[in-house]
Amino acid sequence: MRPRAGRNSAAAYWCGVLLHKLVCYGSKRRQYLGTYFLRNRAQLEQLRRLITVRPGGSEIRVAILGCSIGAEVYSVRWAIRSARPDLQVKVCGVDTSAAVLEVAARAVYSDAVSGMVAQPIFERLTETERTEIFDWQAGVATVKPAFREGVSFHLDDAADPMLLDALGPQDIVMASNFLCHMVPAKAEECLRNLVRLVAPGGYVFVVGVDLDVRAKVARELGWRPVTDLLREIHDGDPSLRRDWPWRWWGLEPLNERRADWQLRYSAAYQVSGGR
Repeated sequence: MRPRAGRNSAAAYWCGVLLHKLVCYGSKRRQYLGTYFLRNRAQLEQLRRLITVRPGGSEIRVAILGCSIGAEVYSVRWAIRSARPDLQVKVCGVDTSAAVLEVAARAVYSDAVSGMVAQPIFERLTETERTEIFDWQAGVATVKPAFREGVSFHLDDAADPMLLDALGPQDIVMASNFLCHMVPAKAEECLRNLVRLVAPGGYVFVVGVDLDVRAKVARELGWRPVTDLLREIHDGDPSLRRDWPWRWWGLEPLNERRADWQLRYSAAYQVSGGR
């Protein structure tokens, strides 16, 4: 059975689920630096829609955990500014690697940097977006000042219980594509810790995580799933979808036959009281 074969078949789906569990059980997980600019467009559109209700001139604080070389940070900053240039935005990227944070803070990207993360980081951009987000010179891309404004970086661990003291409460916390590289117990512990950053009524975005872990924590902590664009976001990163069930980071097809499908497959949740 190939990952896309019989996607709408219940038998094929459950065979894939079983195979993926076996893959996860037998894998020695480790972190990867792979990333892209505008990695999941539907997720960025969801973010835009959530901030449309904010009053003009108000401040919005966003923490991006496991930010790697900064592609997600600047993608989010671009998305917010494109939708609401009137907002006062503070975006903090957090990672455990000083080396990747140094790259992120420089905001200068080239083929050499792409090699660092083993991904063609610009491949999901249109030509218009390439010129809108970056200043280009001799094949080197520098993020434009407008999308660096209000951006900072912080060396820390998403599992650090003192993270809230270091960063303060956030309106939006994004944890993308690093929890899946942890064993489930560690990922759950980390997820429960990082959601403490979310101010009451704020949002946590969690993609690239074992779905059983995310659903369990969301259910127990009473998170409310944001169902707008749920399907589009779930299928919005082809690199995750095509690797299921053969890789531990692979993302299963959305299955509406599951009683908890909205909770399980939502990538964003509103948090009533993050602390």
